[in-house]
Amino acid sequence: MSRARPDTKTTSPLRSGSSTGAGDRVFRGLSRGAGIALLGIMAAIAAFLLIRGLSAIQGDSANFLTEQRWAPKDDPPTFGIAAIAFGTVLSSLIAMALAVPVAVGVALFISHYAPRRIAIPLGYVIDLLAAVPSVVYGLWGIRFLVPRLEPLHQWLGAHLGFIPLFEKSAAGSRTMLTAGVVLAIMILPIIAAVSREVFLQVPRDHEEAALALGATRWEMIRAAVLPFGRPGVISAAMLGLGRALGETVAVAMVLSPRNVISLHILNPEGNTIAANIANSFGEADDFARDALIASGLVLFVITLIVNASARLIVARRREFAGAAI
Repeated sequence: MSRARPDTKTTSPLRSGSSTGAGDRVFRGLSRGAGIALLGIMAAIAAFLLIRGLSAIQGDSANFLTEQRWAPKDDPPTFGIAAIAFGTVLSSLIAMALAVPVAVGVALFISHYAPRRIAIPLGYVIDLLAAVPSVVYGLWGIRFLVPRLEPLHQWLGAHLGFIPLFEKSAAGSRTMLTAGVVLAIMILPIIAAVSREVFLQVPRDHEEAALALGATRWEMIRAAVLPFGRPGVISAAMLGLGRALGETVAVAMVLSPRNVISLHILNPEGNTIAANIANSFGEADDFARDALIASGLVLFVITLIVNASARLIVARRREFAGAAI
C-alpha cells in the first residue's frame, strides 16, 4: 500500500524574486531620496548664505576679501574677512599639526600594540571623548589650560623668539596657540577613532606575510598597515579639520579676539570666523547679521574646498581607497 509523500517543496527567500526585488527597490528609493534630500539641503543653505550675504557685501564700503576690520555698524559700514579667515586657517593648521601625529600613534597603539584588556577600554574612552560637547572643552580650556600655558608661552618667547612664529611682545596666554591646543584636543578623539577602525581592517594575510619575511612589528606596520590605511587616515584628518574650521564656542572662550593678520601665535591677537559670529551675533542689527552670514558663506566655501581637496588626495591612492574607506 503506497503512502502519499508529503509536499516538501518550500520557497526559498533567495528564490523569491518578487519580495527580494521589492525590497531592493524600496532600499534603492530610500537611498536615492536621502541623497537627493542631502543635496537639496546643501543647496538651500548655499542659497540662503548667498542671498543674505551678497546683500551685505553690496553695502560694504571696503573690500570684503582684503579688509581686516570688522565694523558693520559704522557709518559707512566697514568690514572684511581677511583677518578672521586667516585666523580660522591658522588655528586649524596648529590643531592639525598637534593632533594628527598623536591620533595616529594612539590608533596604532590600540590596534597593534596594546593588549586586549587595555585596548578595549581605551577604545571606549576615545569614542566617549569624541562625543564631548565643545562647550565642555571651552570651559576646561579657559579655567584650566589658559593659566597653565602661560609658562610655556614665556619659555617659547624667551628661547625661540628669534623665529617670527614664536615672537612674544604682549602678556597673556589667550592666544592663537592656546586656541590651537584646545582644537587639537577636541579633534584628536575623532581622528584616532576613525584611524583605529581603518587599521583594524588591514587584511591579516598582509601583516602575517610581512612578519613571515622577517619584518619587525614596526616594519610590518610601515609596509602593510600604513599604506593600506593612508586614505582612511586622510579622511579622518579631514573630518577633524572640518570640526576645527567650524568650531565656535571653545575658540570664542579661550581666544582674546583681535582682528589682525599676524603669525605671532604667542600674542593675544587674531580671531576666527566662527568665534566672530558667536561673539557678535547677539549685539548685531539686521545689516550686521547679514554681514556675519556673509562671513559664514566664506567658511562654507573653505569647507567645501577642504573636502574636495581631501577627495582628490584619496583618489590618488585608488589601490587602497576601496578597501580602507
